[in-house]
Amino acid sequence: MKEYNKENIPLAKTLRKNMTPWERKLWYEFLRSYPIRFQRQKAIGNYIVDFYCAKIGLVVELDGGGHYTPEQAEKDNLRTKDLESMKLTVIRICNLDIDRNFRGVCEYIDLTVNNLSLSQLR
Repeated sequence: MKEYNKENIPLAKTLRKNMTPWERKLWYEFLRSYPIRFQRQKAIGNYIVDFYCAKIGLVVELDGGGHYTPEQAEKDNLRTKDLESMKLTVIRICNLDIDRNFRGVCEYIDLTVNNLSLSQLR
């Protein structure tokens, strides 16, 4: 189990209850019933990640419009590097892709899961 900041737990619970429309769609239409368990709004380190699969160490982050400012992009880059330093793989998905290419998003996540699963067998 990854270490986490216990102070983030109340916020994580609130975020689970108040998911964005894109998080809700990905969760209820794909990840909730995925064969390998995913968790939503999971506290890891000093962060709360959108979706997390502990079995393979995968973090799935959904990025809305606010993530594409230079300042937020830099924060996201640092966050990704911090999570990767914990031996996690981070993939970022744009909310527009959830709207416009949901099937492709699901296939991308599935391909990533399969590749990580295979690499752990080696």
